[in-house]
Amino acid sequence: MSTNVQNNHTAAKLTAKDFATDQDVRWCPGCGDYSILKQVQSVLPEIGVAREDTVFISGIGCSSRFPYYMNTYGMHSIHGRAPAVASGLKAVNPDLSVWVITGDGDALSIGGNHLIHTLRRNFDMNVLLFNNEIYGLTKGQYSPTSPRGKVSSSTPMGSLDHPFNPLALVLGAEGTFIARTMDRDPKHLRQILLRANQHKGTSFVEIYQNCNVFNDGAFFSMTEKNVKKEHTVFLEHGKPLVFGENQDKGLKLDGFTPVVVNLADYSEEELWVHDETDKMKASILTQLFEDPQLEGAYPRPFGVFYAADRFNYENLFNEQIDQAIEANGEGDLDALLSGNNTWEIK
Repeated sequence: MSTNVQNNHTAAKLTAKDFATDQDVRWCPGCGDYSILKQVQSVLPEIGVAREDTVFISGIGCSSRFPYYMNTYGMHSIHGRAPAVASGLKAVNPDLSVWVITGDGDALSIGGNHLIHTLRRNFDMNVLLFNNEIYGLTKGQYSPTSPRGKVSSSTPMGSLDHPFNPLALVLGAEGTFIARTMDRDPKHLRQILLRANQHKGTSFVEIYQNCNVFNDGAFFSMTEKNVKKEHTVFLEHGKPLVFGENQDKGLKLDGFTPVVVNLADYSEEELWVHDETDKMKASILTQLFEDPQLEGAYPRPFGVFYAADRFNYENLFNEQIDQAIEANGEGDLDALLSGNNTWEIK
């Protein structure tokens, strides 16, 4: 892309089309990834960062084709290592807008160690985890988030593994921004993407994404219009947790235990009021996974669970380099490699 072309686009406001490439989008028809791609392309003009200052880095999996479809810089890296590649890039180019695109297998299996260290270091980047509870690219094996009993090509009698809870894992790794959204709610998805980008630190967004080939309907109780209001609660800072088809149910806390109540018997003033700065309550929210088919079951929360301020690794890293240069000078790489000692071999 020429500098003149880019400058002309920056002078005039960019649109979603400016972020689309000429590559054929190669996902299965009906895949939830299409929706996520469209919403990311839609919010980037609002963010206002030039394309040459924006980078998408992915690992391996269906979601990891994402950089090919973004008219920005990008890298399709190796399995599970996208957080490590993105961390190195952000450390040496702290002004870049860095986005990590990953899946439940890529991030939570082979990439788990890289993910948790990125979170604790709190690089200023956005991590989008597409969670479809299955390995889609390799034809439907169970993944770290597949529920126990999941029948798949690799677990024909049902999975015996206890599944990872992504948001609880991120909270335990000292993540500073934790959110959940879904592919089938474009408005909410855009809102969460914008909030994530505004956060100065590692923002982690779990996106429920339907794999209509190998795990169709995994989240339908939470995404389909005719039932979602009964099975979801949307988190808004400072507002009570209200849900239900007629907004007639709510959540209150009995000590540290959430309880579903009917608003015919309780007022909204008695309900649990969401505070996204409260880590203890965020921990409770991450555990609301009870079977949505059970009567009186908990709704699944969506929105920002937790947000906190903490220093960014890249800032301290570059400050330390500046201090070293001030104290010792620029240095000489050739001299460093040559060393001070020589030996005469006889």
